[in-house]
This record gives sequence, C-alpha cells and structure tokens, in this order.
Amino acid sequence: MKILLTGATGFVGQEVLRTLLKVNHEVRALIHNQSKIKQVTGAEVHIGDTTRPESLTEALAGCDAVIHLVGIIREYPHRGITFQKLHTESTRNMLETAKDQGVTRFLHMSANGTRADAVTNYHKTKWAAEQLVRQSGLDWTIFRPSLIYGPSDQFINMLAALIRKLPVVPVIGDGKYRLQPVSVKDVATGFVRALDCPESIGQAYHCGGPQVYSYDELLDLVGVAMGKKKVYKLHQPLAMMKPVVALLQSIPQFPMTSDQLQMLLEENICEQGDWEKTFAIKLQKLPEGISEYVN
Repeated sequence: MKILLTGATGFVGQEVLRTLLKVNHEVRALIHNQSKIKQVTGAEVHIGDTTRPESLTEALAGCDAVIHLVGIIREYPHRGITFQKLHTESTRNMLETAKDQGVTRFLHMSANGTRADAVTNYHKTKWAAEQLVRQSGLDWTIFRPSLIYGPSDQFINMLAALIRKLPVVPVIGDGKYRLQPVSVKDVATGFVRALDCPESIGQAYHCGGPQVYSYDELLDLVGVAMGKKKVYKLHQPLAMMKPVVALLQSIPQFPMTSDQLQMLLEENICEQGDWEKTFAIKLQKLPEGISEYVN
C-alpha cells in the first residue's frame, strides 16, 4: 500500500514512518523544509505544505491512503503558526485534495480532550478538524492520543531536565491533576494496523497508556528512572501562577502557555474503549518506557 505521511519529520511522524517501513508499506513523506530530508530515510520525499493546497496534488497522486499527523502544541502568530491554520485549515486542504485524487482512506491524528464544548483554542481547532474529517465522505479513522512519550518527546524530557538541574522542582497547583501517558510506539502501531483493519473505518479511538498518574507521581517516576531517591517539589499556588503564565506566555522560551496550563488542569485521561483490542496492542508501561532514555 502506498501511504502519504504528513508530519513525517515530527516526534510521532518519525515513529509512524519506521513502523510503516517495517511492514513493507511504500511511503511518500510530505515535508515543507528541505533541510529535513535526512530525517525521512527510506521514504520517497515530496516537498510541500499542508497549508498550501496547490502543493498537495502531486503529493497525493497514486496514493492509497493518507496518515495526517500535522499539528502543533503552541502558537507563534507572528510567524503565521496558529492552531487554526495548522489544525483546521491544514486538514481541510488534505481532505479536499485527497478526494480530488481519489484517495479514500484517511487516518487522522487528533488529541484526547477534544470536544464540542472545549475551552482551549488547541482543542477547539482539533474538534473543528475532526468534524471536517467526519463529514468528508472518506473512509476515515480518528485517533485521540493522550500525552505521548518516547525518546525525543518534549514533556518527559522537560521533567527530567528540571529534576537534573534544580534541587527543588516547582509544581503549579497541588500536583494532583492526572495524566495517562502513552508510548509513541503504541500510537504508531495503532495507525499502521488501522490501514489493514476495515472495522476501524468511521471510528474514533482514545489512546491512553495502561496507567494513570498524578503530576507529582509522574515526577517521582521520572526521578526513579534517573536514579534519584527523591524528587523535592515546591507547589506554587494556582491563583498566583495563572496570571504569571498569561503574562509571560508570549516569550518563546517560557515553557508554558495559558492554553497548556488549562489542559493540564483539565487532566489528560481517557477510557480506553476498543483501541488496544482492535489493533492488538500490548501497551507499554511508563516506567519501562522512560527508563530507556531519561538518563
């Protein structure tokens, strides 16, 4: 099967590419930055941009399916990088061009917490993109992963860096809000196996790991994986931190935005449903997964 893979140079995209190649799919990687060609070894490369429809026609020609992974976790409006553009408009362009080229199978990356009454712009634009997929008339499948971890992730590696550098790790609020981290390898496996799974057509899957942890527990687990006996924490009052985050979020180096804080407090957990059963995934446990790379 010939697959067009968007977001192929990203954290999830590189793992999906490796998994596709292992089972002998033919992959055409859509990338917008020519300097990243070396990151997609083993795939045919097409230079294009999901926000420019005119660059997509040739990319989709002759393909049997699309795996659409393009997304961002933070906006940079002054550079034209927005949730609306990269989540919603990008998806619309991919869907319309896929239909024009006769590509009927469409696998789409959304996010856990995406819903009609979402509070954050991140989730609102993800929801709008999902609706476009549902209404497309294509044979679609939607995946909604929770927090994804793996060797080049941002979140777990950020926690490890804080533990490594600081004697006391600052925590916003009480640290009891929960997360359900899922391995990038398991997420990639779900995408690839869906290609040969007709029963997944027209379905949306929540993708979470096998265990739920509070933020404080997650810090402790990362500390253990790094060989630390104890991670000391300083809990910062939420009422004090919300305005600080709102004030500093426009600075690119500041590690959090108001949207990200809201999503953290909303928690990132899900009911598994049929995801791991449908695709026969043996979910990796977090302590085993992070021990491979946090040191």
